[in-house]
Amino acid sequence: MALAKKVKRAYPFVDLVRFVNSGTEATMSALRLARGYTHRPYIVKFRGNYHGHADGLLVEAGSGALTLGVPSSAGVPEEYARLTLVLEYNDPEGLREVLKRRGEEIAAIIFEPVVGNAGVLVPTEDFLKALHEAPEFGVLLIADEVMTGFRLAFGGATELLGLQPDLVTLGKILGGGLPAAAYAGRREVMEQVAPLGPVYQAGTLSGNPLAMAAGLATLEILEENSGYYAYLEDLGARLERGLKEVLSEKGLPHTVNRVGSMITVFFTEGPVVTFQDAKRTDTELFKRFFHGLLDRGIYWPPSNFEAAFLSVAHKEEDVERTLEALRKAL
Repeated sequence: MALAKKVKRAYPFVDLVRFVNSGTEATMSALRLARGYTHRPYIVKFRGNYHGHADGLLVEAGSGALTLGVPSSAGVPEEYARLTLVLEYNDPEGLREVLKRRGEEIAAIIFEPVVGNAGVLVPTEDFLKALHEAPEFGVLLIADEVMTGFRLAFGGATELLGLQPDLVTLGKILGGGLPAAAYAGRREVMEQVAPLGPVYQAGTLSGNPLAMAAGLATLEILEENSGYYAYLEDLGARLERGLKEVLSEKGLPHTVNRVGSMITVFFTEGPVVTFQDAKRTDTELFKRFFHGLLDRGIYWPPSNFEAAFLSVAHKEEDVERTLEALRKAL
């Protein structure tokens, strides 16, 4: 109950919270709820967005699936995958067209507010506007904040970008290092979950005391130290400037995308706004970048399509050490 109250403080639109054990459980349950609430079969996701390994979501997913060049996974029935409509992230007109043509069949749109699983992709204002037109068609909007929740602000990307979703999924930071996640939202939607409604979801370890205690302690620290987010913005900006300076000195084509403490180096001329833009990155050059840093004691994410994260444990000297390691590696 105490952790749910923290979630509600961070996300004021939330009336009810249901805890689960992982981000995959949270997104899977939120989509089942959306289908149960709307009585519609289809969902929309965006190419390169990763929402866990539930069958209907492993369709042109990001993260590891993108790194391996595998658009889906063995074991996912084609009949089920066909219920997932895949669109381009940051293509507002494509989204509007699908809503006009098939809006009455679509239960929900699920999206990463700031993409971290195709590298960092930042939403455009027009794309966010198009997303918020979904309710005109009776389509629920699900912000997958498993990665961005409590990371980009205490209220996550929802607070930072001024989002108005119907449901939000949370994980990772929510558990303070232990397995915990949640889906949450408006009362009229959440009351469809059993035992209040007909949409079933349960789990023996959901909301277990140990994970809830860890999550509560973490959110209390974040809420009491609101300056952490300004600190991470400053540190992230310093790393971004430094990466651009070093890569420009060496004459390497590059684009650095960053939001707060999330950052990605793409080895391609910018801008990198869409999934297709991200795929232009020179992955062979990234391998040399990664191993060059690793050989000098800096562990960057091993895929060009995964965001790097700064934390409050990092100091300015860590950023300087990273930049010096990059100079030597190059």
